[in-house]
Amino acid sequence: MMGGMPPGGSPVSSGGSPVPPGRAVAALARSCHPEPTVAVTVLVTALAVTAGRDAVGVALVAAAVLTGQLSIGWLNDHLDAERDRTVGRRDKPVVSGAVSAHTVGVAAVVAAVLCVPLSLASGLSAGSLLPGALHLVAVAAGLAYDLGLKATRASVLPYAVCFGLLPVFVVLGVPGAPPPPWWLPVAGALLGSGAHFANVLPDLDDDLATGVRGLPHRIGATGSRVAAAVLLLAASVVLVAGVLDAGSPVPVPLAVAVPVLAAGVLVAGFAAGRRRGSRAPFRAVLIVALIDGALRVAAGPALAG
Repeated sequence: MMGGMPPGGSPVSSGGSPVPPGRAVAALARSCHPEPTVAVTVLVTALAVTAGRDAVGVALVAAAVLTGQLSIGWLNDHLDAERDRTVGRRDKPVVSGAVSAHTVGVAAVVAAVLCVPLSLASGLSAGSLLPGALHLVAVAAGLAYDLGLKATRASVLPYAVCFGLLPVFVVLGVPGAPPPPWWLPVAGALLGSGAHFANVLPDLDDDLATGVRGLPHRIGATGSRVAAAVLLLAASVVLVAGVLDAGSPVPVPLAVAVPVLAAGVLVAGFAAGRRRGSRAPFRAVLIVALIDGALRVAAGPALAG
């Protein structure tokens, strides 16, 4: 038996025994897609520090982004529970019975509800609800992906919207700051779009078997690898060009090295990711995101226009 919810409502393991509370909490954490959740939260929080937010503002940004990403990740696993069971995804906590789909769904709702006041509060120091509203639009884009856009030709759009708006949310929340420079949201949108194509690669066959036909599925594995590489490298190039044009103190050779290093990471990741089910391409994307994030942090006040 696959495991699930007994009449009393407690999760059970695949062997039928109740799951200890500590293991259930750990399983819930694994259901949020922890790698991208942590990476996005850390990168956006670092951007908040760099852009000049005070301690309270940085904490609010971190909390808003974390709850938003948790809601997206948990909703994804909640909605995909039956599909994951169908294709035997035993690495998924819901499928293994470590946590119930109901619990994951409730966690998604709680995180989404908490995200609203945290997002709006993060812009109050700048005297505007606009930054928080933009973050809520970004989160809504991620939720829309979970709710059905992932299976359409427009599957890349939620990633572009979400990652494009995140830096705008951060910079606009700085009191007295001008709108962010154009290259900051553009680089974010390109990075998010590239991440989408890389993230889907290990699951292409399973997705197709359960009726999911997003844009990567329609162009195939080779097309998705090319799309991911082009978009991710374009993100690094745009970021470098913007940072240098803004008069950042980052040395030119160091900035130029960023897309070169990103290209090397992507080549290695995609080469290792040709094994069925390998997560190497997406982990390469996370490394590229961290490299780009380090450049943003080093760019200093230039980020705020």
